[in-house]
Amino acid sequence: MRPRHKRESRKDRRMKIQPNCKTTKESDIEVMKEKLKIIPLGGLNEIGKNMTVIEYGNDIVVIDCGLAFPDDDMLGVDLVIPDTTYLKRNQKKVRGYLITHGHEDHIGAIPYVLREVNAPIYATRLTCGIIQTKLAEHRMPEKVRMNTVKAGDVIKLGCFTIEFIHTNHSIADSVALAIRTPLGTIIHTGDFKVDLTPVSGEMIDLARFGELGREGVLALMSDSTNVERSGYTPSEKVVGQSLENFFKNCDQRIIIATFASNVSRLQQILDIAARFGRKVAVCGRSMEKITQVAQELGYLHDDGKVLIDVSTINRYPQNRLCIVSTGSQGETMSALYRMAYSSHKQVEVVTGDRILIAASAIPGNEKSVSNMVNELYRKGAEVIYDRNAAIHVSGHACQEEQKLMIGLCRPKYFIPVHGEHRMLQKHAALAEEMGVDPRNVIITEIGRPIEIDDRSARLCPMVPAGRVLIDGLGIGDVGAAVLRDRKHLAEDGLLVVVVTIDKESGVVIAGPDIVSRGFIYVREAEDLMEELRVQSQMALDRCLDEGVRDWNGIKSALKSALSNYLFKKTKRSPMILPIIMEV
Repeated sequence: MRPRHKRESRKDRRMKIQPNCKTTKESDIEVMKEKLKIIPLGGLNEIGKNMTVIEYGNDIVVIDCGLAFPDDDMLGVDLVIPDTTYLKRNQKKVRGYLITHGHEDHIGAIPYVLREVNAPIYATRLTCGIIQTKLAEHRMPEKVRMNTVKAGDVIKLGCFTIEFIHTNHSIADSVALAIRTPLGTIIHTGDFKVDLTPVSGEMIDLARFGELGREGVLALMSDSTNVERSGYTPSEKVVGQSLENFFKNCDQRIIIATFASNVSRLQQILDIAARFGRKVAVCGRSMEKITQVAQELGYLHDDGKVLIDVSTINRYPQNRLCIVSTGSQGETMSALYRMAYSSHKQVEVVTGDRILIAASAIPGNEKSVSNMVNELYRKGAEVIYDRNAAIHVSGHACQEEQKLMIGLCRPKYFIPVHGEHRMLQKHAALAEEMGVDPRNVIITEIGRPIEIDDRSARLCPMVPAGRVLIDGLGIGDVGAAVLRDRKHLAEDGLLVVVVTIDKESGVVIAGPDIVSRGFIYVREAEDLMEELRVQSQMALDRCLDEGVRDWNGIKSALKSALSNYLFKKTKRSPMILPIIMEV
């Protein structure tokens, strides 16, 4: 049953959705002349970093504010967030952030973005609880205006009226958004699946999507993550049934690695452990925090007899323990990774441990997961991580569910979101198969707005967009040039040339001395180092003979001489850093 809407009746909502409502107010006529803009700042042609701007006239609402994790070539980078230059330039227009659910790729950038563009946040209870925990870590909760909503609520922000619609995903309290604009209704599904037997809560509110479709949907923005998979995504309850089979007749300690945010899965583990007389300890910083928030808000239920602190596990027999940990993606600082490499303070993997990795490796993480699994096997553990074990199901819709969403909403325009380019293309093809006019299926990219008026939709010139790199406490101070230098250093090493020159005569007083880091070990290549000193001295002599006295000229001569010599001798090109001192 769909939740009742307290703030507006269905009749009121239907009146608001009509784009051709007559009015006699001149101000309303002026508003109708505006164009609706949909501006993706993240989440297209990539996985993660989701952020979309909806703009009409003097009003902007922002859907999600997520982060991504760095690629392999982003050496030293901790996180990647969207470039919000466009929001900074239009800060006075921003009415609020609408958050669909509490995953990092949808909320992770909030502490960074709100420092620049602070506006109220609207999210469900669990999502708000996770955000507040994150803000507390950054010591800025008092600066943020949090507003808790629930599925069925309707709010007004500027010219927009937003309805929150219950959906299913791999985290509780997920919602889709129906955003009514003066031109029509935009539906943004957020991440969703159709789970007919969810562990907690109700199934996705398909009836409401159908009602909105009958009323008229201007544009549907739909999750493309699983578009390459046919059929339907299995229910989360399938995981519970599979996990129970691994608990049966097991006289070993059980360790389960899963996503920290999957509260429904943790609830199933608690229930199964209780039936088999086991205690459960959660392990990993994010797992512990989300578990605490979920318990406080009533999303995770424990009678006080199952969940224990990880510091107390030594008080119980191994065959009466179940440890739920982070690390399903082989993250180097995660709990399971540290267990595998014997660096965890409380848990040591021993022969006979049964370890279940209840997650699929995210593309790019396969190697780190494989290395971790090998280490666990070396310790004598039994590791179950095969997809056929059915201990993980996706939180995203497969093709048939995506077709169902398109069929219910019957949008005029279809915009695939949340996925790499091939996924967006496949989702576009599904929409055309479902009867959407191919001319009205729009694939865009980060920073390229879609502009809609009462007659058509088109792609517009790019706005400032891209990625901002987080390195330690630095926000955006690591750019392409720094990454190129780090890559160069990582691949080829560093050679430092130190020279002391008399300021008056230009004569070399000391040096040149050569220091190598990551290129060659000096003691094993003394002949080469001596040749480098000779080449450096020859370059300095040429500068003196030619009357070159400025530092830039001397440095350039040293770099050129050593670079050419080294490539001929070694076929390698280390970074060369001349240091010149005048006395």
